[in-house]
Amino acid sequence: MRRIGASYGTDPSAIFRQLGFYAAKIFDGAKPADLPVEQAVKFQLVVNLKTARTIAAEPSTAIQLRADEVIE
Repeated sequence: MRRIGASYGTDPSAIFRQLGFYAAKIFDGAKPADLPVEQAVKFQLVVNLKTARTIAAEPSTAIQLRADEVIE
């Protein structure tokens, strides 16, 4: 497997936003056990070019264009 200095995962700001909704429901009196479990719906692809170059694996232009964030 070729490593390219990239990360694919959930969007932290979306997770914290959802956490606020859950906290508001609990403060309004809802039981935590009664709240539904929700799956993340927004994901991010982040490419770190410096790390990729360090391990001699330059990501393709297509991957860089699809990435939500490219770190130099």
